[in-house]
Amino acid sequence: MSKTAELKARQAKAVPAGVSSKSIYVAKAENAELWDVDGRRFIDFAAGIAVVNTGHRHPRVVEAVARQLEAFAHTCFHVAPYESYVRLAERMNAIAPGDFPKKTLFLNSGAEAVENAVKIARIATKRSAVVAFTGGFHGRTLLAMGLTGKVMPYKRGFGPFPAEIYHATFPTPYRGVTTAQALADLDQLFHADVDPKSVAAIIVEPVQGEGGFNVAPTEFLQALRRICDEHGIVMIADEVQGGMGRTGRMFSIEHAGVVPDLITTAKGLGGGFPISAVTGRASIMDAAHPGGLGGTYGGNPISIAAAHAVLDVIDAEGLCARAATLGARMRAKLDALAAQLPCIGNVRGLGMMVAIELVKDPKTREPDAALTAAILAQAEQRGLILLSCGVDANVVRLLAPLTIPEAVLDEGMQILGESIRAAVAATAKSAA
Repeated sequence: MSKTAELKARQAKAVPAGVSSKSIYVAKAENAELWDVDGRRFIDFAAGIAVVNTGHRHPRVVEAVARQLEAFAHTCFHVAPYESYVRLAERMNAIAPGDFPKKTLFLNSGAEAVENAVKIARIATKRSAVVAFTGGFHGRTLLAMGLTGKVMPYKRGFGPFPAEIYHATFPTPYRGVTTAQALADLDQLFHADVDPKSVAAIIVEPVQGEGGFNVAPTEFLQALRRICDEHGIVMIADEVQGGMGRTGRMFSIEHAGVVPDLITTAKGLGGGFPISAVTGRASIMDAAHPGGLGGTYGGNPISIAAAHAVLDVIDAEGLCARAATLGARMRAKLDALAAQLPCIGNVRGLGMMVAIELVKDPKTREPDAALTAAILAQAEQRGLILLSCGVDANVVRLLAPLTIPEAVLDEGMQILGESIRAAVAATAKSAA
C-alpha cells in the first residue's frame, strides 16, 4: 500500500467526512511546486487557495518567522501588545485605497474579518441589515455562511441563518445578467424587502472567488459606491481571495477606481500563516467600544512577522506588475485553447486570478460540472493541482503563486491543455 493510500484510509477513520480534501498528502513544498509522501511532484495552481501568493516557503517569510520565534510566540495583543502589530496596521492603512485616515484590526481568518467588518458597520450606523450578492463567498462561520450566496457545499443543512441578511443579483454578463439588471434587482430589493435606511452594509467581492471568478463590472462597483453614499451605507470590499497583488493590483477593487469604506483581507496577507485584517475609515473603525473587537490569537506575532515579509516581497519583487504580466500570458494561452475547444465557454479574470467556464454546448451554455471534475482528475494524474469553483461547479480556477518561474508556469499550462483534451476525449468515448 502506498503512503497516500494509507493516509487516505487513516483520514477516513479520524477526520469528519465534511472536511473534504484532495488525495495529495504533501511532504515538501517550494515556491510553486510540491512533492507528496510518495515522492510525486506537482505544479501548484492552487497556492493553498490564494494563500501563498509569494510562493511556498519564501526565504524572506521563513527568515522573518524564525527571527520572531526567537523573541516570543504569543502574548495576546490585548495583554501585552507589540510594535510589529502597530507597524503592520500602519502599513495596511497606507496601502489601502482612500485619501482619509484609516485604522486596521487583525484577526485570524477571512470569515472572522468579514464578521468583524459587519459588526463594525452595524455599530457605526446603528443599523442591522446587510446586503450581499448571489454567488458570493464570505466564509463558513454562521454569519459569513449566511452572507454567502452559494448553497452547495457551504449552506445546505446548516440553517437557520442569521436574520437581516439579503441577497441581490451579481452581474454575470456571460450568463446574461447585465449591470443594469443587477442594479434593478437591488432597487427592487430596497422597495420590496428592506429599507435602504435600515441597511448597515453592502458587502461585495470585486472578483468573486468561489462564485466563479466573476469580475464585477466597473460601472457596477461605481453604482454601489453612489448607492452607499446616498443612503449612508458602509461599503465593504471582500478582498480575502482577490487581494494582496493577486489581480495585478494590491486590491482588486482598485481596477475600478472605487474606494470602499472597509476592506477585508486574509489568505495572501500571511504567506502561509493565519492572519486576516479589517482596514477602513478611522471614523467607522473607531465606532466600537473598547473590548468590543479582537480575540485571543488576533494578530499573532508569528503571523504578523510573516505578513511584514509578504509586503516586503510584493514590493521588492514587483509582484503586482508580475501578476499582470503573467496573467496576460495565461489569458493568451487560455484564449488559444478556447478557440480550439468549444467546451471552454468563457475565459475571465484579472491578473493571475483567471478561470475557464466549462459548458456542454457553447450556444446553450449549459454548465458541465462532470467535465470540470474530469479535468481536475486528469490534471492531478499529470502532476498539476487545480481547483474548481462556480455556483454550478463548472469553473476551473487558476491560482498559481505570483512568484512561479515562467518555465514552470508554461509547463503547468501545457498540462492543463493536455488534461482538458484528455477529459473531453474520455467523455466522448463514454457517451458513444
